[in-house]
Amino acid sequence: MADSDSPRVTRLLPDAVHRAVRPGTVVVRLETTHDRQGVLDGVWWPRSRDIAAELPSLISALTEHLGPVTRVGLDREAWEGLPTRMTIDDRVIHIDSFPVGDDTILVTRGEQDLFSLLVVPPDATPDAARAAMAEAVRAGSGRRAEQILIDTGAGTGRAEPGERT
Repeated sequence: MADSDSPRVTRLLPDAVHRAVRPGTVVVRLETTHDRQGVLDGVWWPRSRDIAAELPSLISALTEHLGPVTRVGLDREAWEGLPTRMTIDDRVIHIDSFPVGDDTILVTRGEQDLFSLLVVPPDATPDAARAAMAEAVRAGSGRRAEQILIDTGAGTGRAEPGERT
């Protein structure tokens, strides 16, 4: 039986992203092709900018689908309380601060296998977030994270409290 404090992981496929997302569920989508020819490998919609609260559920979900994650890189200015490492699921995850912008997170699996995920701002409206998520995982998309957020309005909209559906 699962521990009630464990994050819930929901596999959100294109037709399932519109259903309600319960609190504690990580919202992440990965590109479904094996060739990884797009600029982005997936997308993540965190609930806040508190990395200690948000990163464990993302790492758990990614580990389930990709294998062990060893390192993440993010923009120090975009996150509250950014440590240099965290222990998640009994594994040490190294956290690097890069000037990548607050619209991406870089995830390393193993020693060198790098994945780039669009980060939808926590306060994005659900419609804008869904549009950004769909575009970020569209096979062969050459659009960069910043442009996706601009084009979908995900970087400008403000969700009402509790409006994550």
